Amino acid sequence: MDKVFLISYSEIGLKGGNRSFFENTLIRNIKKTLRKFPDVSVERTHGRIYVSVGTNTNEAIERLSKVFGIAYISPAFVTGLDLVQAKSASLKLIKEYGDYTDKTFKVETRRPNKSFPYISPEVSREVGAYILSNTDGLEVDVKNPEILINIEIREKIYIYINKTPGLRGLPVGTSGKALLLLSGGIDSPVAGWMTMRRGVEVSAIYYHSFPFTSDRAKQKVIDLCKVLSEYSGSVKLFIVNFTDILKVLNKDIPSKYLTISMRRLMMKIAEQIAIQEGALSLITGESIGQVASQTLEGISVSDVVTKLPIIRPLIALDKEEIMDIAHNIGTYNISTRPYEDCCTVFVPKHPKTRPNIDEVETAEIKLDHDELVKNALSDIEIMNISNDNF
Repeated sequence: MDKVFLISYSEIGLKGGNRSFFENTLIRNIKKTLRKFPDVSVERTHGRIYVSVGTNTNEAIERLSKVFGIAYISPAFVTGLDLVQAKSASLKLIKEYGDYTDKTFKVETRRPNKSFPYISPEVSREVGAYILSNTDGLEVDVKNPEILINIEIREKIYIYINKTPGLRGLPVGTSGKALLLLSGGIDSPVAGWMTMRRGVEVSAIYYHSFPFTSDRAKQKVIDLCKVLSEYSGSVKLFIVNFTDILKVLNKDIPSKYLTISMRRLMMKIAEQIAIQEGALSLITGESIGQVASQTLEGISVSDVVTKLPIIRPLIALDKEEIMDIAHNIGTYNISTRPYEDCCTVFVPKHPKTRPNIDEVETAEIKLDHDELVKNALSDIEIMNISNDNF
């Protein structure tokens, strides 16, 4: 008998006529995340995907658990369409489970292949009786079993116990492209991750301000992109030299408008790069009221400088909720390294919290926005980042 991973999904199954597009993208992403395995085989049939990797199954599960679109990953035995083989495989599976003494179990059968000569209750009854007669310490409990043996009868018979939860969502690449404004703090990587989970291919832009901010702050952002690439395959990072713009802003803008004007220029620069990359939206990590610039007034004044829609996945989350997600996805410890970005270094003592567009444009009267954006776009470092250790 062979071993495979049975991959199940939920939301993709509701896509109707577009379902094959989502399934094919998910298969492509699975192959991409398992690219370092020498003997990978991926097959699709009737709402299930089957993956064979040979050895290193624990590492394969870890990788697959970070592929958006997967609901569950189940290591399964595969047999031919033969009840005797199914009995033998089920017994082997329960013995590999570990200590089953004094535990209860149930066999649950699904039979999409109606040509199989035994109906589902018969298969469950036959397999359960065989397990009971060849083990000690097991009892049947059909209502609340401690061990559930799943049997699926399709083109072959698939038998499994454990189900590792996946991330669900949609496969990356099914919902277009967007550009993430990545600061290096806790919020923006979480915003990027949440947008990826809806199938969006995410690139990132970082505004580097050496010597006001150190190269260690830049490395922090690169490391965040490496973590995000574990979920998407790779992340294209645009590093913009923002030092000259900050010098101009410090000279020509009243300090209380500094954060707002900085955000507006960041949006303008990001919009141009997004358009060049075919991205349909920008992404930010803003949450209403979290900092002075993230009032509705501050957000609206920033939004008017771009025609692209802004995705804000964190807009209604509080800091603890965002931090919990950051811990879960592996970005928190990187984000909390003590290397500040320009958004934190250049926070005025008394920022304007409820600006209106007229007063902001008056404060920016000395700025040549087009020239500043043009100069910034001429000094960009581009990196294609993947986590080679994953």
